[in-house]
Amino acid sequence: MSECTHDCSTCGEACASRTPADLHEQPHALSKIGKVIAVVSGKGGVGKSLVTALTAVSVRRTGRTVGILDADITGPSVPKMFGVTGRAEADEQAIYPVRSKLGTDLMSVNLLLENPSDPVIWRGPVIAGAVKQFWTDVVWGDDEFLFVDMPPGTGDVPLTVFQSIPVDGILIVTTPQELVSMIVEKAVKMAETMNIPILGIVENMSYAVCPDCGKEIPVFGESRLPEIAAAHGLPVLGRIPMNPKLAVACDKGMVELFEGDWLQPAVDAILALGEGQAQ
Repeated sequence: MSECTHDCSTCGEACASRTPADLHEQPHALSKIGKVIAVVSGKGGVGKSLVTALTAVSVRRTGRTVGILDADITGPSVPKMFGVTGRAEADEQAIYPVRSKLGTDLMSVNLLLENPSDPVIWRGPVIAGAVKQFWTDVVWGDDEFLFVDMPPGTGDVPLTVFQSIPVDGILIVTTPQELVSMIVEKAVKMAETMNIPILGIVENMSYAVCPDCGKEIPVFGESRLPEIAAAHGLPVLGRIPMNPKLAVACDKGMVELFEGDWLQPAVDAILALGEGQAQ
């Protein structure tokens, strides 16, 4: 073995002191992004897009500027929840996000398709490349917080996001079902592997509220969230009920008008990151 020159860029040795290369891509030159928050889960169907939307809206209500990068290319739902139907504009220099009625910047593949109901039948590397372009080619302007709505699992797109985008923290989304421990563990292990801070856990579909007596009903059984969160040393940042009014608001594109403070701890944790310097 040759003597170490401490220049890892020209060395092929896999030594313990090797410093991994910084693979983060630079955002568009005209973007002024503060903190980046990724919303993740170890499996699908737990409500990552809902948590992304509700958290972004809640942070926006504090007076901060906010954007949402919809990285779920094959299952985009963010534009519909915000009632955005127009197409994103682009020129030779950049792509421009669409702004919702109340001021949230949005970028999603559905904003680039002629027909939003057309399926995106792309292979993994193409999907990952599109997500990277949402970071490098989109002018996010002056967004103090950029939320990334992640696809489920630990495949190409999550890996691309974590390697390409300097994520400041992640929210892990779970449900009360027995699968919660597996969901959390997968997400935690990936975050630890990629050296990304975990802000905490949000539980969706936690309970239903009886319209007559107001009692909380654990539809999916008693939640194991406190136990799981404690096992991983993570704070619980919110429990979202099964709320028909919330579902209707999302279906009608009026998520920005939702009423509820279920995610206040998550908002507090995100704001605590500070506005910081633009990326």
